[in-house]
Amino acid sequence: MDARVSVVIPNYNGKDYLADCVDSLMKQSVRRFEIIIVDDASTDGSMQEIMERFPAKGAWPEISYIRHFQNRGFCASVNDGIAAAKAEYVILLNNDTVADTDFVKNLWNAIRRSDDIFSVSSRMISLKDKEKLDDCGDLYCALGWAFAPARDKSTDSYKKRAEVFAACGGASIYRKKALMELGGFDEAHFAYLEDMDVGYRAKLRGCRNMYEPKAVVWHAGSATSGSRYNKFKVKISARNNIYMISKNMPWWQILINLPFLLAGTVIKQVFFIKKKLGRTYLAGVLEGIRLSLSEGAKERRRLLKEVPAGRIWKLEGELLLNMLRRITG
Repeated sequence: MDARVSVVIPNYNGKDYLADCVDSLMKQSVRRFEIIIVDDASTDGSMQEIMERFPAKGAWPEISYIRHFQNRGFCASVNDGIAAAKAEYVILLNNDTVADTDFVKNLWNAIRRSDDIFSVSSRMISLKDKEKLDDCGDLYCALGWAFAPARDKSTDSYKKRAEVFAACGGASIYRKKALMELGGFDEAHFAYLEDMDVGYRAKLRGCRNMYEPKAVVWHAGSATSGSRYNKFKVKISARNNIYMISKNMPWWQILINLPFLLAGTVIKQVFFIKKKLGRTYLAGVLEGIRLSLSEGAKERRRLLKEVPAGRIWKLEGELLLNMLRRITG
C-alpha cells in the first residue's frame, strides 16, 4: 500500500531534539505514513544516533534517510525529501518539534477539505513556555514584513480554522503536485522566508493557505540558528525578503508599494541598529537587490505573466489590510 502522507524532517545538528521529534511521530494515531529524514551534513552525531535508534524499515510508519555531505541549506534539504516522498501530501516538520498524537491525521484531513487548498499550517506552541503560541500561520504586508500574529499570544486564542497568507514551513502540509509545479522551494533562499515565498506563489496561482488549530506541535524555536536575532538570520532574512518581493510583485505593484516598502526597510534598519546589527541588516538588503537582478530571479518572475491582474489587485488589498493589522497590533 502507498503512504497517505510523507513527513519530511530536515536536520542540521539537531541532536538535542531530533529523537524526541521522531519518537512523537512513532506514537501517531494513524500509521500509514512515511518519515524521511534529510541530514544536511550535521557534525554533532545526530544522524548516527537517530539511525541506530530508528533503523530504516518498511513497516508503518516507514522511515528512510537522505544524507548531504556538504551543508546545502533548508530549501535543498526539503526539496530532496519532497522529491523522494511517495505520498500525494507532504508534511514538513522541523527537527525541534514534538507532535501531538493526532498531528498527522488532522493535517491530512484539513488539506483534503478543498481542492484549492495548497498548504495547511499547524498550531505551534512554544516548547519552552507551553502557555504561549509560537505560530498559527503567517501573514505578509505592504511594508515588506512577514509576521506571525499568534506568536507569544496565549494558548487560549487562535482556536478557529482560518485562511492565512502562508503556512509556516516548520510544521505544515503541502500538496506535492502543486508544490512541484511551482518549482519547489527556491534554493537561492537557502533558509528563511522560503515558506512565505512558496505560499505567495501559490496564492498567485489562485490557491489558498489555511490554518488548522487541531493539528498541534510544540516547537523549541531557533534550534539551528541559535536565537531569534543573530547575524546569520538577520542578513539572510533581509536578503530573502528583497528577493521575494522582486519575484512575486510585478513592477507596477512594486511602485505602488514603494513608499510602504521604503518605510518598512527604514524602520527595520533603525530597529537592528539598536540591536547592533544595523550593518548586517543593510548588507542583507544590498545582497537581496543583487540577487533580484540574477537570472534565477528573472526565471521565477515569468509566473507573473500568467497571473490575472484582478488576482494581483486582490492580493494587494490583502497586503494593505495586513499592514493595518500589523500596525494596530
